[in-house]
Amino acid sequence: GAAFSIIVLGTGSMQSSAVNAVTIVNPWLTTGAAFLASLLCMGVVLVISSVTRGMPDGMILAGVALSSLFTAGTMFLQYFADDSQIAATVFWTFGDVSRASWRDIPLMGGLLAAAFLLFFLRRFDLNAVDCGDETALSLGVSASRIRMEAMVVTSLLSAVMVALLGVIGFVGLVCPHMLRRFLGSDHRFLIPGSVLMGGLLLLAADTVARLAFAPRTLPVSVFTAFLGAPVFLALITRRRRT
Repeated sequence: GAAFSIIVLGTGSMQSSAVNAVTIVNPWLTTGAAFLASLLCMGVVLVISSVTRGMPDGMILAGVALSSLFTAGTMFLQYFADDSQIAATVFWTFGDVSRASWRDIPLMGGLLAAAFLLFFLRRFDLNAVDCGDETALSLGVSASRIRMEAMVVTSLLSAVMVALLGVIGFVGLVCPHMLRRFLGSDHRFLIPGSVLMGGLLLLAADTVARLAFAPRTLPVSVFTAFLGAPVFLALITRRRRT
């Protein structure tokens, strides 16, 4: 949803050139549109979750359907775009950390610090929610309120990062699942560990992507996809066996 909203902005917020294929002209407009699209996706998921009573199969199918819908919308816009706009949007889908400018660092860093502080303060509430809604309620924790708060914050965080850097996948999926095998599910350790490991993994992936095909620079999203997909599948299969 966030990715599709960036494409919708078109040349109003993105320009293409030989040096920088995509330049964010108005980061506030771009991130705002991405956040609204993320909230729309979150609302649809919540409605489907209430209808299917939170069944995992229904949630997975909802994610697949939404992904197909926004992919179709992106393809529809690309069909009516000119060559330079198509090149800009395709290049933007190759997420890369080098796309961020110094003016974007305070926005991304400040938002990440605020989200980390909020989740760390809610670490005991998140542990209670993991034990089940009834257990959380007996401890005085509203599971629905915690989930809604977490989904809004993560939607904002992911929308801003995707709007400014492009689509970089699997980092947020692989790191927490790997850490759970070593640190457990206690959010006192899982939250700071995920932030640290995610940053280190992205830094290592970006370094390898720059050096692997030098002097050509491979977008970091391509490398994380090649690395993350088999690791994530291995984690899923090993979890099913145990």
